[in-house]
Amino acid sequence: MNGFHRLKGDEGGQASVTYLLAIVVSMMVFVLMANLLMFLYARGVIRAAIDEGARAGAVAGSSDTECLARATDALDDLLAGELGDGVTLRCAVEGNQIVATAEVVLVSPYPGIGDWSFTAVARAVDETSVLP
Repeated sequence: MNGFHRLKGDEGGQASVTYLLAIVVSMMVFVLMANLLMFLYARGVIRAAIDEGARAGAVAGSSDTECLARATDALDDLLAGELGDGVTLRCAVEGNQIVATAEVVLVSPYPGIGDWSFTAVARAVDETSVLP
């Protein structure tokens, strides 16, 4: 009888280990989801900024410098700080279009989570080429 009682007592605390493991896994999933949402927000802001820049540069009498200034202002308003530091904006005139380009490297603030790199391009037809 003594041996049986000893074996039964060895399982005490097993639920605590399982509960702790469940909490750790849940926190890891939460951090990954937060990182994903942060990156998706940044992508949306960058996309909106270059769209606005291309539209501003396409207005009659504007230029690629106006495009770059407007895109930079929009980006600084909505994505300031370390997350916005990995964004390089360019604007150029290509034929009858204003092309705004963003080279992006988003770095996660959480260690062990990879970076996300992409290029976003927005185009707008120059109004002077379509006006009579």
